[in-house]
Amino acid sequence: MTIAIVGTGSVGMALGRGWSRAGHSIIYGTRDPDGMSAREALAKTEGAALETPAEAARGADVVVLAVPWKAVQAVLLDLGDLGGRVIIDAANPIGPGITHALETSGGERTAGWAQNGRVVKAFNTTGWENMLDADYGTHRPAMFIAGDDDEAKATVADLAETLGFEPVDAGPLHRSRELEHLATLWVSQAVQQGRGRGFAFAVLRR
Repeated sequence: MTIAIVGTGSVGMALGRGWSRAGHSIIYGTRDPDGMSAREALAKTEGAALETPAEAARGADVVVLAVPWKAVQAVLLDLGDLGGRVIIDAANPIGPGITHALETSGGERTAGWAQNGRVVKAFNTTGWENMLDADYGTHRPAMFIAGDDDEAKATVADLAETLGFEPVDAGPLHRSRELEHLATLWVSQAVQQGRGRGFAFAVLRR
């Protein structure tokens, strides 16, 4: 599978490196190909290519939005018609004091901006360190997934499992708001409560 990752920050690079190791083809989309983060992502991801966001999306099966929330609308406008591709929204609308910044969900807004894209909310509820290395021994970290297209969610679930997560179907896309609140909880625990970034949420059963 060819995966376009729009954004070459910590999240985008962690996902790209993991999926590259699993045999997927990675294209990073960036407006600053000469920037330090773009050069680092290219150097650390085996076989990766570097293109503009629109070029990366055109050559991909799946497009990952790994950019700050404030950039999502502009990125999707630039991408244009997405041709039914799976769009993974990994952005979080986090406001001052580590709060949720919207009355609705970021995932739903993303779907409204994405032209002919099948939006799935995922890879937003934990830190990039866990995306790079999800090994917690006995238990797998949970990766919650929300979306309205079952086939698209299945694709994202497979990608999550490839990285070592347990994919958990959180329901339709409007559940994105709950996933985004879970992200604020993870960040507040890591930062405000001093837990650090080496922890993850998991689903236990008995």
